[in-house]
Amino acid sequence: MEMRSRSPWQNTTHDWASTVDLDHLRHIRRHPALFAPGGVRHLILEVVAYAADEAGCKGGGHCRIALHSDGSVCVADDGRGTDTRLDDRGRAVKKPVISTKDLRFFDHPDAQILPDGHPRRGMSVVAALSDHLEHTNRRSDGAWIQRYERGIAVTDLIPLPHDRTMTGTTIRFLASPSLTATAALTPDDLTALTAAWPRLTLEVHGRHPG
Repeated sequence: MEMRSRSPWQNTTHDWASTVDLDHLRHIRRHPALFAPGGVRHLILEVVAYAADEAGCKGGGHCRIALHSDGSVCVADDGRGTDTRLDDRGRAVKKPVISTKDLRFFDHPDAQILPDGHPRRGMSVVAALSDHLEHTNRRSDGAWIQRYERGIAVTDLIPLPHDRTMTGTTIRFLASPSLTATAALTPDDLTALTAAWPRLTLEVHGRHPG
């Protein structure tokens, strides 16, 4: 992984200059009904939309959704992983997809419409409206995990054992109790909602221990 100064890093989906936007996260938390209409179902679709992006870039992809007995949801894809670079001090820097706004969608009048009929706003909505979230990121040049609470990182990027042949992103989140519980979701329901992404094959698992 090449070391580079952050200053020339181009902002495409998120602003590399910021690791967390506290005002943005607070704004989301103040308006849960606006940013998560339908509760947890919408949060799942916000995450799966990123897997669909990866499938579109690769010409196809796979996504696994698991609804766990503790109420958390895990969404894993086989994409390229979240863009992570080394800065000029040799520190791993992940694109701030969790704690800052997605420049393509948030407050954008032409934002993508998700399969539930509501606009896409980005991963920060999921993070801000979750008690905790773990982001596992596997790329061809490294792998890391990081934990967030209500959208704010509470750990650094923690390196993981790395297999260069396996890449992808896994998001496991426990939504705020104020949102509709995952008990309202079924595998058939989710399969129907995500049918709008034909390049993404979907595997859905109901509640199980863990």
